[in-house]
Amino acid sequence: MIDFYLNGRRQRCQDVTADTSLLELLRTRLDQTGTKEGCASGDCGACTVAIGEPDADGKLVYHNANACITPAHQLDGCHLVTVEGLAAGERLHPAQAAMVDCHASQCGFCTPGIVMSLFTLYENQRRQPAPLTQDRLEEALGGNLCRCTGYRPIRDAALAMGDYPAADPEWAEDAQLAGNVAWLRRPRNGEPAAGGHYVAPQDLAALRALKARRPGARLVAGGTDLWLETTQQLKALDDLIDVRQVAELNVIEETTEGWWIGAAVTLVRLIPLLAAPYPAFAHLMHRFASSQIRNRATLGGNVANASPIGDTPPVLLALDARLRLDGPRGARELPLADFFLDYKRTALAEDEFIAAIFLPRLAAEANLKVWKLSKRREDDISAVLAAFAWRLDDGVMRDVHLAFGGMAAIPRRAPVAEAALEGRAPDAAAFAEARAALAGELTPMSDVRGSADYRRLAAGNLLERLRLMIAAEHGPADDDVDNNNPATKVTLDAYAH
Repeated sequence: MIDFYLNGRRQRCQDVTADTSLLELLRTRLDQTGTKEGCASGDCGACTVAIGEPDADGKLVYHNANACITPAHQLDGCHLVTVEGLAAGERLHPAQAAMVDCHASQCGFCTPGIVMSLFTLYENQRRQPAPLTQDRLEEALGGNLCRCTGYRPIRDAALAMGDYPAADPEWAEDAQLAGNVAWLRRPRNGEPAAGGHYVAPQDLAALRALKARRPGARLVAGGTDLWLETTQQLKALDDLIDVRQVAELNVIEETTEGWWIGAAVTLVRLIPLLAAPYPAFAHLMHRFASSQIRNRATLGGNVANASPIGDTPPVLLALDARLRLDGPRGARELPLADFFLDYKRTALAEDEFIAAIFLPRLAAEANLKVWKLSKRREDDISAVLAAFAWRLDDGVMRDVHLAFGGMAAIPRRAPVAEAALEGRAPDAAAFAEARAALAGELTPMSDVRGSADYRRLAAGNLLERLRLMIAAEHGPADDDVDNNNPATKVTLDAYAH
């Protein structure tokens, strides 16, 4: 049974199959058809809803999510808000009123999802007021596509809605709603679903016991990739263990050497941690899919998925990250470099799971650069992702780590290219050798995002970009450029940004 609140009213849905999506539950069981299905893959945002969960103070905090790839069972103990729940009678919510007044809708198919993303932005603004910068608007709306209106009137609506008189939905007047939702989150360790098995353990011991009894069960956290198997490939997902509520998997533990990140920590929780020690990694996170995905997807899931074009594994490889694997037979640690074996194949035993990922601190003199190439800036999958870590010691490069996604069947380091740079000055000759080595040691794939030739050329060009960045930040190597040449200085200054 799924016990939750929908637009302020309690819902208790029984006999829901394990692989039912939130969108399917809304449209077929609850007669809430304002939420639309566009892509069924979490790309267009037409199905966006807002999910409210109690924070440490017992107040409901809302985030936007793609209903098409959110497991319906994860609504348990939440407050779900759809576009039908925003207006109070004939009085529109400011997000709706601004969309109308700014002429931000034409065919209207995508409008409900856009309105729900604006609603969560509006709620976050009320909770933590901050300037609505271009970056914040892109972050809030980057997961909502509109074919016919264009984005300027939608942007205008986002900027204008804060000027409208407050107009809360009717359910917001219920002072007991947050407490009622919190009560639903009492520990239950899950119940079998109709037509399959869906269980949500609350602690590590329960998860280990479940994996011992059902080693073949699939683990689900955000479901942002797993759920495509049912929406796109029409496969049945009938034996699932939901790890989102496992307490130990949601912990971030700081040590003197770095941070242990629980596998169920969402990407949106991870971003503030990355900002100071790894600014390049934090910047990448803002280009990781969309806010709807980042609110649900987890770091452990992105690693366990073992996609050759996943965004975080190359960065983690460049940082020499380690994994803590767990299961009925106990825990063990493994370097991430030893985790990926072949396409979608990892070192996990059938009854094991990722419990945590260790991020080592960068040394004071170490550097990290991360670049993602994709067809569009927002809400897109990488064609090539490069993560480079190194330090300069008396003008030569040390501890060089070059990691790539999209360049092999697995995310991986490039040890031959690393060796070409290790102990060398960062000059044109050393980087030319590294690019030649890279072209020989990695075999990129061809797909809709780019041909093998494009990826090979792009990866080499990113190495050259690294050389120019080092020259811009630390000064060029003596044999690279004439320091008195104004044209050279302009080029290096441009790459510094």
